[in-house]
Amino acid sequence: MSYPIKVMIIEDDFRISSIHQQFVEDVDGFTVIKEARTALEAKDFLESVAQLPDLILLDIYIPDVEGLDLFWHIRKEYHTISLIAVTAATEAGTVQNAIRGGVFDYIIKPVDAERLKWSLQDFQEKKAFLAGRKTVLQKEIDYLIGIQFTTKDEHAVKKTDLPKGVDPITLREITLLLGEMSQGITAVELSKRTGMGRTTARRYLEYLVSIKMLQPSLKYGTVGRPERQYIIRGTYEQNEKNKE
Repeated sequence: MSYPIKVMIIEDDFRISSIHQQFVEDVDGFTVIKEARTALEAKDFLESVAQLPDLILLDIYIPDVEGLDLFWHIRKEYHTISLIAVTAATEAGTVQNAIRGGVFDYIIKPVDAERLKWSLQDFQEKKAFLAGRKTVLQKEIDYLIGIQFTTKDEHAVKKTDLPKGVDPITLREITLLLGEMSQGITAVELSKRTGMGRTTARRYLEYLVSIKMLQPSLKYGTVGRPERQYIIRGTYEQNEKNKE
């Protein structure tokens, strides 16, 4: 993505808020635009700011508001803002209601930097994946909500159930890169961009083909054999439609 993702932190403890800000800004592509200590301060900021944040890290326990009231207020008034709960609230009912309300993630304090980084990169990846797309396929929706469906075994499996040689963090980075490349990429090009070997690059691309996220095609050059090119499915189908 060509612009930083704007993050707001709602946390009453300034020391914890400062730590979370550092965690966020250590991840490429994110910037913290506001730290709010109270629900009133958060509401005032959201009502007056010219550009709303893309994402809010929200502590459930805020002194001047009860329970999930602030969460539901943001959900009702600001539909474009995504929320990650970063909180000490572990009550099953609170977690369940936050999930029902569409929270992107729910992270228990004290926050592990790598756990938050994983969540932010997941958000970044999915935001990039959907950018500019008009429609998505069922397999792509399955990916976005974190499952893969296999008709062979007739059951859903977790996204983390990856084949040998496919690392989830590397896969996330590759998917994020592909979300910015509407014209597709070859294994050679991916190898150059990431520094991984061509065989490894091809392994990741073929895995994404196997779960129907990518569509392979042939890229013809001026000399030599055509190269196998990989394009995100929705982009590929739109390109083919435009040719008709």
